[in-house]
Amino acid sequence: MITENLPVGIFFLFYTGVGLLGNTSLLFQYLLTVLNGKSLMPRDVIVKHLTLAHLLAIISRGIPQTMMEFELQYLLDDVACKLVVYFYRVARGTSMQTTCLLSCFQAIMISPSNTRWMKLKHKASKYIGPSCLITWLVHLVLNNLMIDRVSGLGDRRNTTNRFNFGYCSVFVPDILVTPLYFLMISFTDVLCLGLMAWASGSMISLLLRHNRQVQYIHSAQHSSGVSPGAKATQTILILVCIFVSIYSVSSMLVLCIVVSENPKSWVISIVAFVETCFPTFSPFILISSNKYNSRFYIFCLGRR
Repeated sequence: MITENLPVGIFFLFYTGVGLLGNTSLLFQYLLTVLNGKSLMPRDVIVKHLTLAHLLAIISRGIPQTMMEFELQYLLDDVACKLVVYFYRVARGTSMQTTCLLSCFQAIMISPSNTRWMKLKHKASKYIGPSCLITWLVHLVLNNLMIDRVSGLGDRRNTTNRFNFGYCSVFVPDILVTPLYFLMISFTDVLCLGLMAWASGSMISLLLRHNRQVQYIHSAQHSSGVSPGAKATQTILILVCIFVSIYSVSSMLVLCIVVSENPKSWVISIVAFVETCFPTFSPFILISSNKYNSRFYIFCLGRR
């Protein structure tokens, strides 16, 4: 092991552990809710799928990166590389579309309660579960194209068109299928970002309008409390802003790596850190924003 990689390896080991702990804790809380005979709210169903995608992203991106920092990347053979790259692509796409679904759903739920919106609210709540499952299915099928092009570091075939990202490598053939594939991925990403921008703008507008309407009532009652719906909306807005910021930085870094013929290992480490930031820290934002979740974890820590 190279001595200078040891601190980075320890950091990624701790960082990955924190992400695994946060996401498994949130999933465990939802599991207890179901085992106690309670049904999850539609928003919690979306968050459950989002948390599962984040857990998969950390396993398939954080753990291999930690192995690379400890000089254990050659333990990943072709099959292992195909699995980690495939499941990371699935998790990444599912995370983006589920975050988009969460923001759009919350924007619909806090919209004015007229006849048109009430029908849309009912349909949105009814089809949340199937929509999440379809999102998983789409990315499980779409990312099948990546499986045959991923191999371990021991594969030296077609090295001129092979991109090495530390622990595995991807062969990029000069054919028409690859540009079409990336065009399709880019289109879905831009569409999701556009919908998130629309939903965020709508939620901010509705929150400002609501605050102006109840400002006099709050001042008369000397109350500074925030309603649960407004707090949930604020949490989702924070998540969306963090996601868009991290996605933008990650896209620019990945573009720099693709343009560079031989990227440095520290650049690859930074990209891995940025790509796993949202999956690592988002469950703690969700836990802290929910009073029930906060009391649940404080109780568990108190018993320990």
